[in-house]
Amino acid sequence: MGTSKSTSQTGKKAGTTAARKARVQELRRAEQARDRRNRIIAITAGVAVLAGLAGFGSYVLLDASEKKDKEEAVAQAPVKGEKTWDAKKLGRNHVTKKVDYPMTPAAGGDHSQAWANCQGDVYDEPLGEENAVHSLEHGAVWITYSDKASADDIKTLSQKVSTTPYTLMSPVKEQKDALTLTAWGRQLTVDGASDPRVEQFLGKYVQGEQTPEPGAACTGGVGPA
Repeated sequence: MGTSKSTSQTGKKAGTTAARKARVQELRRAEQARDRRNRIIAITAGVAVLAGLAGFGSYVLLDASEKKDKEEAVAQAPVKGEKTWDAKKLGRNHVTKKVDYPMTPAAGGDHSQAWANCQGDVYDEPLGEENAVHSLEHGAVWITYSDKASADDIKTLSQKVSTTPYTLMSPVKEQKDALTLTAWGRQLTVDGASDPRVEQFLGKYVQGEQTPEPGAACTGGVGPA
């Protein structure tokens, strides 16, 4: 009888141990399955994030490329109604006397050794033409106005100039038209500041291809005569 009871207890113990081992293995398999799922989720999320970043990067590059293409298109397109002079025939000597320019305002030619400050400078008084022409040589656009210009247009263009490097603005009473934009060898007259050619002219000629001395200083010069 004692042997039968011992055998029974041993059998029960072995069964309990086997069940415990089976339960542990089941829990391990479940944990491994969880780990695999978590890894798959993490990898999938990572791929999604990378794909999103790649897509965003492609969008940024495409947007930058389109912006550059538009800028190049503006730079190449002719400005309707502008007057031009052969830049090679415009003198570039430094002189100390007044120059009799063939156009008003002057759009190039011999000029003073000192340039007019043109880092978004707005002047209420007339500038020396010889100084302003030197600024044009450095790639600036000179916006001028006569008594025909409205106060609103003068204000609008003053604000535009003050935030645009390599530009300057001043009154020129002798000019025939209300508003004139001048670059080296290029000139455009407009009736109002809202004329879309104002933006086109600035985009094309501020440090444009017509510039004899691109990158030259627009500070350290002079003001009104």
